Amino acid sequence: MGAFIQGFTIGLAYVMPIGAQNIFVINTALTHRPSYRRLTSLIIIFFDVTISLMCFYGVGTIMETNKWLRFIVLGVGALIVMWIGFSIFRDKSGIEGDQGKEELPVIKIISTACVVTWFNPQAWIDGSMMLGAFRISLPESAGLLFITGVCMASITWWVLMPAVVSLFKAKINDKVFRWINIICGFIIMIYGIKLLISFIQLCQEMF
Repeated sequence: MGAFIQGFTIGLAYVMPIGAQNIFVINTALTHRPSYRRLTSLIIIFFDVTISLMCFYGVGTIMETNKWLRFIVLGVGALIVMWIGFSIFRDKSGIEGDQGKEELPVIKIISTACVVTWFNPQAWIDGSMMLGAFRISLPESAGLLFITGVCMASITWWVLMPAVVSLFKAKINDKVFRWINIICGFIIMIYGIKLLISFIQLCQEMF
């Protein structure tokens, strides 16, 4: 169960900070009717969960069979995770709603969700390095629980966040999102340190 909680917390911390996905979903929650908000959430969940699975099982599986690749990715991945956390921690970007937006066609929602998720090179790089690094730092039996936690974090966030934004949209401001970034950045940096410890342990085994 510890691996599930670890996956859930790292997944939640990674998906929560402001980014292209969050801006798209938040703006939809602020400017469209509830049915559009729910549809957008379901579409984002599909793309977010699938990219997580591909990063975890694709890159992660390759690294399991190659010790030197595992050595490189775990070391670089630890540094990248810490840098991701630090970047989120210091990020001061905000979000603005636009009450004058017209409702998007469903195909536009799908294409936009796809672009902000699958066509974001940084999402593939960060996701592959982070989830791949966790894949090789966990026992084989814990891998499924971990990635299940990651996926459940994605589902939880994309269902609850837009609903809360819609409910309390009059009180949502940049200060709230600044605190989200501070908390999530700190959590991710802690996990980066954990990966670095796993890298040091691998070094001791190899050398």
